Amino acid sequence: MELADGTIRASLAAGMVGTTLFVVTFVLDGLTRPGYRPVRHAVSALALGRRGWLQTTNFVVCGLLVTAAAPGLWASAGGWPSLVVAVFGLALVASGVFPMDPMRGYPPGTPEDTPETLSRSHHLHDYAGAVVFGSLPVAALAAAFTLDSVGGALFSGATAGVLVVLTLWFGAAWERDSPRTGLIQRANILVGWLWLAGLCWHLLP
Repeated sequence: MELADGTIRASLAAGMVGTTLFVVTFVLDGLTRPGYRPVRHAVSALALGRRGWLQTTNFVVCGLLVTAAAPGLWASAGGWPSLVVAVFGLALVASGVFPMDPMRGYPPGTPEDTPETLSRSHHLHDYAGAVVFGSLPVAALAAAFTLDSVGGALFSGATAGVLVVLTLWFGAAWERDSPRTGLIQRANILVGWLWLAGLCWHLLP
């Protein structure tokens, strides 16, 4: 894909801004949200309650900005990484459109367990989340095979491996309602989102 340098820079900058803004927003919101426990509760739970609009907006804005990074990635790193990142971005948007159900003590007053019956929105959120956390390791692995920089390729390959481990760990923690579920998920997000921001920065012309 032949794009002007200015267009590539703008596209990649969108990815950098989107990923960084997402992390900063959920960290600050989670630390200041009454009744919310970042170590236990998933980031998606921030889309619930009176201030839920903030995380919903965070999902959608980050998803759109990340999707906007795909053309710049296509021009700089090849087709496969850019296509997978576009899927990742659209899945983030879907995560905001379809919120999870209240559960596990949040919002305050919600029973501590998981409801026996879940809404259609929650199921769609789960599907979108599976794409979100499944696509980034694939994108990192694809980048490992397409980047010209040896250092960038090795770092992307290592990131893919770490993301696979963290994604499996988070899935197991969620299923058993581990008190550290939120912490594990945050580690996963930090590794994946900041890798993507770093990739966009590395590829700036």
